[in-house]
Amino acid sequence: MFTLQLNSIAFSLGPIDVHWYGIILGTAALVGLLLAVQEGKRFGLSADFFMDLLLFGVPSAIIGARLYYVAFKLDEYKDDPLQIFAVWNGGIAIYGALIGAFLCGYIYFRMKGYSFWRIADICAPSLIAGQMIGRWGNFVNQEAYGGDVEESFLRNTLHLPDWIVNQMNINGVFHHPTFLYESLWNLVGLVLLMVLRRQSFLRAGELVLSYFIWYSIGRFFVEGLRTDSLAFEGANWLASLMNGLWSPMNIVFEPGYLDAAYGNVRISQLISVLLIVAAVILIIVRRRNGMAKDRYLDPIINYKTGLPAGSAGNSGSTSAQAPGTGSADTQSKEQ
Repeated sequence: MFTLQLNSIAFSLGPIDVHWYGIILGTAALVGLLLAVQEGKRFGLSADFFMDLLLFGVPSAIIGARLYYVAFKLDEYKDDPLQIFAVWNGGIAIYGALIGAFLCGYIYFRMKGYSFWRIADICAPSLIAGQMIGRWGNFVNQEAYGGDVEESFLRNTLHLPDWIVNQMNINGVFHHPTFLYESLWNLVGLVLLMVLRRQSFLRAGELVLSYFIWYSIGRFFVEGLRTDSLAFEGANWLASLMNGLWSPMNIVFEPGYLDAAYGNVRISQLISVLLIVAAVILIIVRRRNGMAKDRYLDPIINYKTGLPAGSAGNSGSTSAQAPGTGSADTQSKEQ
């Protein structure tokens, strides 16, 4: 049966091909920026603050994502090292992107005089929104898909439109649209984060930690459906633990193929579990030892000036009034 599939190249400018993958990632970054700028205004943070963060953060995220991916695929690039730079063909790892972005963010926030946790909280919805949109780049590139499925499952069970079903036909075989599963999971997560950040009980740092918990839960189960997982040869008990945690999915889905010669533990699943555990522990410990005294809705204090963001003399901020009830002399200087 003839099926119309999408061209990964959106258009050409002379000899330069502009790929949908790049356009989609650019859109994801822009949407994330707009969300952060809008929320930042409530705390007196300027649009320039987040635009500069984007200028530094996006390259850092791309570099981190690519290095992370290539580190586990060295054999595929040793004969053609220039392909390492061909990020428009896909092959970037989201956890590598997060490592790069958070390292950049930590340095940038300290330079500007703000608590890492306070600004990371503002950026959390931007991160999950960017991931929600970015997954559609995998869709166009026909990558990061799941195991084999019947066409009827896509059309009659999931009720997907033709343009998605056709794109899930890889060399005559239909596959799980794992990009869609993760994108929808992130959409729900975005709504939850935006509701959660308006709650008075939320402490500084807990929104970004909630992001890690939510995203990692979804990523753990979606990863088990994929056929292109980065993996390593781990201890049998570790592989059994990962398989056991994923086993409830066996009720409705078969796991994606993982070559035993390549590894028995999916790296993203392991990292997801570690992030969930670490985030829960951090929330508990930070509350118990007083590191999370500030609430999300409290004014954001610049620890270099001692002034709330938006105050006169506080560089890089607007004249907007910071929300919340806390005063400048009662805010934590935690970084």
